[in-house]
Amino acid sequence: MLCWGNASFGQLGLGGIDEEIVLEPRKSDFFLNKKVRDVGCGLRHTVFVLDDGTVYTCGCNDLGQLGHEKARKRPEHVGALDAQNIVAVSCGEAHTLALNDKGQVYAWGLATDGQLGLPGTEECIRVPRNIKSLSEIQIVQVACGYYHSLALSKGSEVFSWGQNKYGQLGLGYEYKKQNSPHVIKSLLGIPFAQIAAGGAHSFVLTLSGAIFGWGRNKFGQLGLNDDNDRYVPTLLKSLRTQKVVHICCGEDHTAALTKEGGVFTFGAGGYGQLGHNSTSHEINPRKVFELMGSVVTQITCGRQHTTAFVPSSGRIYSFGLGGNGQLGTGTTSNRKSPFTVKGNWLPYSTQCLIPTDSEQYYCVKRIFSGGDQSFAHYFYPQNMVPPDDFRYPDVLKQIWTVNETFIQRLLTFPSGRLPVEIANEIDGTFSSAGCLNGSFLALSNDDHYKTSSRFSGVDMNAARLLFHKLIQPDHAHISQQVAASLEKNLIPKLSSSLPDVEALRLYLTLPECPLMSDANNFTTLAIPFGTAILNLEKAPLKVLENWWSVLEPPLFLKIVELYKDVVVHLLKLYKIGIPPSERRIFTNFLHTAFRVLEILHRVNERGQVIQYDRFYIHEIQDLIDIRNDYVNWVQQQVFGMDVNHGLSELTDTPVTICTYPFVFDAQAKTTLLQTDAIIQMQMAVDQAHRQNLSSLFLPVFESVNPCLILMVRRDNIVGDAVEVLRKTKNVDYKKPLKVIFVGEEAVDAGGVRKEFFLLIMRELLDPKYGMFRYYEESRLIWFSDKTFEDSDLFHLIGVVCGLAIYNFTIVDLHFPLALYKKLLNKKPSLDDLKELMPDVGRGMQQLLDYPEDDIEEAFCLNFTITVENFGTTEIKELVPNGADIPVIKQNRQDFVDAYVDYIFNKSVASLFSAFHAGFHKVCGGKVLQLFQPSELQAMVIGNTNYDWKELEKNTEYKGEYWADHSTIKIFWEVFHELPLEKKKQFLLFLTGSDRIPILGMKCLKLVIQPTGGGEGYLPD
Repeated sequence: MLCWGNASFGQLGLGGIDEEIVLEPRKSDFFLNKKVRDVGCGLRHTVFVLDDGTVYTCGCNDLGQLGHEKARKRPEHVGALDAQNIVAVSCGEAHTLALNDKGQVYAWGLATDGQLGLPGTEECIRVPRNIKSLSEIQIVQVACGYYHSLALSKGSEVFSWGQNKYGQLGLGYEYKKQNSPHVIKSLLGIPFAQIAAGGAHSFVLTLSGAIFGWGRNKFGQLGLNDDNDRYVPTLLKSLRTQKVVHICCGEDHTAALTKEGGVFTFGAGGYGQLGHNSTSHEINPRKVFELMGSVVTQITCGRQHTTAFVPSSGRIYSFGLGGNGQLGTGTTSNRKSPFTVKGNWLPYSTQCLIPTDSEQYYCVKRIFSGGDQSFAHYFYPQNMVPPDDFRYPDVLKQIWTVNETFIQRLLTFPSGRLPVEIANEIDGTFSSAGCLNGSFLALSNDDHYKTSSRFSGVDMNAARLLFHKLIQPDHAHISQQVAASLEKNLIPKLSSSLPDVEALRLYLTLPECPLMSDANNFTTLAIPFGTAILNLEKAPLKVLENWWSVLEPPLFLKIVELYKDVVVHLLKLYKIGIPPSERRIFTNFLHTAFRVLEILHRVNERGQVIQYDRFYIHEIQDLIDIRNDYVNWVQQQVFGMDVNHGLSELTDTPVTICTYPFVFDAQAKTTLLQTDAIIQMQMAVDQAHRQNLSSLFLPVFESVNPCLILMVRRDNIVGDAVEVLRKTKNVDYKKPLKVIFVGEEAVDAGGVRKEFFLLIMRELLDPKYGMFRYYEESRLIWFSDKTFEDSDLFHLIGVVCGLAIYNFTIVDLHFPLALYKKLLNKKPSLDDLKELMPDVGRGMQQLLDYPEDDIEEAFCLNFTITVENFGTTEIKELVPNGADIPVIKQNRQDFVDAYVDYIFNKSVASLFSAFHAGFHKVCGGKVLQLFQPSELQAMVIGNTNYDWKELEKNTEYKGEYWADHSTIKIFWEVFHELPLEKKKQFLLFLTGSDRIPILGMKCLKLVIQPTGGGEGYLPD
């Protein structure tokens, strides 16, 4: 061991030497052939821990700092700790904490501020005592400030006690001091890597490099860009992305080491202890420039000096106050920038040539500082070992986490009872949010250091693999212990407000645990976990939503499937029957599962992670009466009780699933549409009756035709339809449609109606009306702002689309999805522009993605749009004075938004409004709120999920034909060999459209019957 600095109280342990101060590293004979595990430096005393766990102390003993009453100038053995295997120590100004290998803490020295955490009122404790109030908790790290103490537990809890004059306990203003350890509740849930304490300030460092500081800040030692003390932990934002891996503190300054081996310092700089070649204080972290060429792997702080170790040269650098020789430079001068500590330093190397006078050379193992003293534990070249590297923390000092080693260790125990310490470790890990949040980190490229509101820092695949290794049928005892810890300790204690994004990770990883998706645990794990998600405050929920939105689709789907399964499980129980006493809690459970799905659905709508139909719960129709559900929902809306989003005291009301329409599949939505049509018609008929009854002298009933009859001439189909529909009452639009072509005798069993829709649409879309513009590239149509037609025809098209939906007939309408979005009051976006006008859409995307700043020069755009007007071009302004506003980086999003708005809204406002009115005349009511734009589109124009075998299976045969008749067999053989285009043409001939209704092929009824022969049936 080499020692230098203040020796006036014997704190260097060099024995009875004459000097008060030692100006350069000097060997301590006492440590010859001894390996040192840790060193703690107080202001006037020093504590050494050897590899065998024994403790030696030297220096001033006025306040019992040494823990023994022997000589002071040389390290003497602390006999009171003989029974303990001590692994770490830390010293305050005049007190010491020692930690044994079982996680127990011992304290001695000055006690006036409660810094020992021991009961009693003595001024000092001269013999080490166990802190009993921590005996049930496994501690892994201790840190002492001058008059306060910190401890970190295996479960990632931070405890503080002692003086609180400057807020250094992080417990708020209330207490001037605390005599016993208190957990800092505001830090619960964060996975910690390290704790550190300065004179009167404190720090914790998370596993992913976030730093929280509190306490005295007079010189900016908290790095928060001001000099106000903090009474609660505060995030040091500016270092968040720097990959900090170690923190150490002096009396009023702080140093941080990064994974890359860089050093930042901040706080008091009056003696040069920040190393910035100045004596100013720094209220923000600043990189030590002169160390930037070297990779630093160890840093330590004394009272007013700092040391750093660079393994490539084997040298120690120091800077700051030198008056007591603590810089080891051979003088008492202060140093404002890093200066080499005197000595023949050798870097560690396996190929190193050993100098002949090897006793004169030192290979540093580890450096220590504190007070005004410094130490270096070294080896001679002939038996050199690699130096410690603070960038790779000691596993024994870490919190519990779920990792490969932990799981392998668990699986080595045979089934049955686990040893107590193993059961405790499982319980501790799965009861602690902090431990789970520190598990499964994304280690490749150190990704987890980038954790933010956009990036979770979690390796989800690792989470899945490790959970699946851990939870296995062969090791049921492990699964039971994990489930019990999650159920009793973890989930009930999850908080609604979280101290940091790192405390949110378990919300992402826990659904990967197979226990969550086991139906036996739905009510004990999945539902309470869902409740915890719903209870999150706005800010953390938003972060969780961000993280969900960038999950791989299978992982996102896993959470969706979990809560869909919970819903089905609950509805099955409901179908069997729920005792009245349990109905309320059952309703709460169902609300929870649906509301979690609702949040997931909202996330999915924003950035489509999975197809919207993955939210469908196909079993719903078998489990509940959805007609009844719809009626309840309509009534609740009429009475203004949207119960599912309402007050919690309304949870007695049954859950109406229509509040969560995204779970209904096409079949269910069609049923709802029919239900709605029936309700609407019934209400209309009832209303007519009521009106009749109110005037008794009128005939009581006028005969109500159950159908809406349209009589039209083929040669004037548009005019006749406009005329009939203009006279039709709104209520009649809901009735089944029957079409009669004048002069034809065919009975409308659906075929005539289909033909009517086909013909009228073909006519209305005819270029002679100029009502729609056809876009060649996308083969889609959109309202033409150049039409001379009055709005009646647009109204008619709206009505026809509505009638098509209500009569379950698909029409050939090539509108983009934007139309259906607008019908459902959703805003068209850039994606819609890309669909309608792919070229323009791509151009807009390029504008948004353009990385340089010279947008104005590169694109030459302003807030205008050029439109064609009968052969001439016309420039329209997108915003007032748009011609004078150039598009630049700052406003390019506004420009794209305005462009999209012009195409889809502004330019066609009056035409669309007529279409909208016509459509809603037929499809009014609440039912449309249940549809997605793409589902509505499929209702109108069908889809292209062809299943020709299904068509064959559902065909009916009449007369002499049956499925195995030779003619029929030949027919299907020929049909199945046709190319897709021909099949589609056959479908068009058969149904009036080459697309499939939303319910699929099964609802296309094809009837094949013999005609009785004769040439009259052949085409002309």
